[in-house]
Parts: sequence; C-alpha cells; structure tokens
Amino acid sequence: MHIRQRLARPRQPWRSRHALVAIPLVLIVAITLADIHSPESIHLGPLLVVAPALTTSFGGYPLTGLIGALAVGAQVLLGVVHGGMTAPNHISQLIALTILTAFCMVVCFFRDRRKAELARVRSVSEAAQRALLRPLPDHLGGLHIACSYLAAEKEACIGGDLYAVTRTGDRTRVIVGDVRGKGLAAIGEAATLLGSFQEAAHHHPTLPALAEALDRSVCRYLTEFPEADGEVQEHFITALLLEIPEHGPVARVVHCGHPPPFLIRQGHVVSLTSPRPAPPLGMSGLRPGAYDTHAFSFRPGDTLLLYTDGVVEARDSSRAFYPLEERIAQWARCSPRTLVQHVEQDLLAHADGALGDDAALLAIRRATAPHSGLHLSHRVHGAA
Repeated sequence: MHIRQRLARPRQPWRSRHALVAIPLVLIVAITLADIHSPESIHLGPLLVVAPALTTSFGGYPLTGLIGALAVGAQVLLGVVHGGMTAPNHISQLIALTILTAFCMVVCFFRDRRKAELARVRSVSEAAQRALLRPLPDHLGGLHIACSYLAAEKEACIGGDLYAVTRTGDRTRVIVGDVRGKGLAAIGEAATLLGSFQEAAHHHPTLPALAEALDRSVCRYLTEFPEADGEVQEHFITALLLEIPEHGPVARVVHCGHPPPFLIRQGHVVSLTSPRPAPPLGMSGLRPGAYDTHAFSFRPGDTLLLYTDGVVEARDSSRAFYPLEERIAQWARCSPRTLVQHVEQDLLAHADGALGDDAALLAIRRATAPHSGLHLSHRVHGAA
C-alpha cells in the first residue's frame, strides 16, 4: 500500500467552493435590504464585515478582495439611500470595511503561500519516500506482498522505519528495520541501510553473513557521520532479515533486536520468536558473531506479517498498547493487502490518528506449491 491518490474526484472541491461563495453574497444582499427597510435609528451596515471575513475560510485573496469590494459597494449604496454619504458614521464604516478587507486579503495571501510551500514540501517528501522506500511489487516469484508506512511526523511521509524486498537467484530476501528515533533525523541511517541491503543481498550466501555486512555498513556510517551530541554509541537500527527460498516450504530469519514476525496459518496466529536474538545493527561490538539463523516452516497459503515497534507501541486514550496479535487473528484469513489495510485503519483508530512513532507493516503470503522432491527439516518454533 503506497502513497494514495488524494484527489479521486477533482471536480467536487471546485463545486463545493462555488457553492460556498453564495453564502457571503446572500449575506451582503440580505444585510443591505434589511438596512434599507429598517428604521433610521437602526444601522445594519457594519454587519457587512462578515462577508469578507467569512470568505477567508474557503477562498483565496482574489475572491476575498472581490467579496470585500462588493461589501464596500453595498455600504456606499446604504449611504446614498440614507442620504448621509458625507456623515462621519458612514465614512468611518467605509474606512473600517476597506481596512478589514485589505487585512483579510493579506491573511489569505500568506496562508495560500504557506499552503503552496507545504504542497511543494510534501511533493519532495513523497518523491524521497519513493526513492528511499521503493514501491514493492504485489507479486514477486511465488509470493504475494502488501505493505504500509505511517509516519509519526505531521505533514511527513517518511521517517526512520524501512523495508525492502529483493530477488536473488531462487530466493527472496526481505528486510524490515527501525532506526532509533523518528522523522527526518533518521532518514540518513535508513537510506544507508537500505542501499547496503540492496547490494549486499546479492553477494552473501547466508543471512548471518548478510547481517554482519549490514552491521559493518551501519557502524561505518555512524563513525563517519556522528550526531552533534556525540552520542554515536546510542544509535542503532533494529532489523529483521528474512529469506524465503522459492522451492521448499521453509523460510529463514535473523532477528537483530527487532520484534518477531507473526505467522498466520489456517486462521491461527503464531509469534515467531527467536531462541537466540542478536543485537541491533550498529552494536556488533557488544556480541561479535552473534547473528544466528532461525528456520521455520512456511507453507503455501501461509502469511507472514512483519512490522516495526511503532505498531505494537501505539497507545490509545487509556495508554494501552495496540494488541496486534489479538487484532490480526480477526483477519487471519484475509489476503495480504486486505490484512494490511485492516491493521492500518484499526491502528489509527486505536491511536486516535496520532502515532507516537513511525509504523511499518509488511505482509507476505506464499502462493506457489513447494517442490515435491524437497522435505522440510525444520518446524515452526512453538507452532509445528
């Protein structure tokens, strides 16, 4: 699930805006007629300021200026009708209405310019996301794939979470990771890891060797580009490396301090915890040679759900964490795309639309039958 099309029906906003224009126009006509037919002691002309003030909520500065000019014209008409155009009261009302209209136009001008700048920033952000997190194919080999990314930063599309899938030989390799921190500050580390993975995945025969290569790349980046606060030792990337051979109902995973994935099989959900998890990438000095492979059965029809901790650490109004395993059990028989959509919508509802951290989801289903001559020598940890 990538960046969505936001303007499915571009003509609807145009029609809505033109319908709203009728409101200040009706107000100008109604106030003018009411003032003309009111007793001399009642002055409704000052209410004309409502028209340009209201227009600022939906129109730009040209439309606001036009409505303001009509309001000023109505004020002049009231002065002529009441025969007091030179009266200080009418003059002061005209000046006040003109100044207010000019002020509203200035507000609209800067607001529109701000919106245009924000639109450009979002466009660049979306382009950066497409370059950093390349759109994943719906099908790769015998796998069906669906993904989702939710950035915690407001008005942002990217952050410190990452995922990538690459095909090498007769196997598919996957990475899901989470850079310590969130937002734009984590993009550099995420880009480094993704670039290293796309290259190293084709040159290392085993997942532990791949994990060690990625760890060296992250350590080198943190050494060459330290943070201003000098706390390089506190920067790391949790990651999960997955390898799915094309033939044989088996998959392999290396846990690098990352939350374990969920295996969905025949309506049941199992957490694939590793018996010996490794430290996050960028901390290999703590436990050299610590990357071990954990193999488990991955049969046709099985689905794997990989995620980052921004999903399970999302809180609701009562500060309760999002119960991911409990929720996905409700949609265990859905397709990967439908499963991801359900989790994304439910997660946002749980967190009232305000995530505390970036959140990424990646669902993978094996669709093709395994080779008949191969037999599984490993069983699912805790769910054979």
